[in-house]
Amino acid sequence: MRVAPATAPQAAGAPAPVAEPAATATVMGIPETELTPRVRDAIMRLMGEVDQLRNELNRTRHRLAELERLADRDTLTPLYNRRAFVRELSRAMAYVERYGRPSALIYFDLNGLKVINDQHGHAAGDAALIQVGQILLDNTREVDVVARLGGDEYGVILSETDAQQAREKADHLAEAIRRRPLHWEGKVLPLDAAYGVYPLKPGEDPGSALANADQMMYSHKLARRAARG
Repeated sequence: MRVAPATAPQAAGAPAPVAEPAATATVMGIPETELTPRVRDAIMRLMGEVDQLRNELNRTRHRLAELERLADRDTLTPLYNRRAFVRELSRAMAYVERYGRPSALIYFDLNGLKVINDQHGHAAGDAALIQVGQILLDNTREVDVVARLGGDEYGVILSETDAQQAREKADHLAEAIRRRPLHWEGKVLPLDAAYGVYPLKPGEDPGSALANADQMMYSHKLARRAARG
């Protein structure tokens, strides 16, 4: 019985094979064989400090992101504030100009807030503002932008929405506000809002768009008063 040799015989005159160098473990690029206990301890302390700095940097980033989020929020309602709304309005107008897609701005004014404040206190007025803000959020899409612009005024940006669709949406939102009166200390306080609808135009600045929407809201309010006699 023939048994194969463990290794093939080396051909006559062939160079002897060169052994592969053994892999050398390193720590931060320093061969482990060159590490003294003091060097090893110093490297471990340095690595610990790097990890600590990395964690502190991550916490700082999260804190800055939270502060930026808070800077965009209205102090009372669950909505954007005016600063954030103007920024988002600028973006929406740039989108309209670049792609030619329709978007619209709705400017709301809550009627009768002064009466609520005078007769039932400012806490009731704040509750009315919060409720209206929540109604607007509940009845708009995630892609839309809703903000309290200040006092009893609100703004809504409707993306991919033409003028007719925006007017229909404004009617729907105003009706949603009317359908939900404020229940306050055993009393039912009616809520109502006037609005102005303004289609966003290429090349226009946000301040002009807001002013035009505000003027259309005021015209709508006057027309409603005249209709009531």
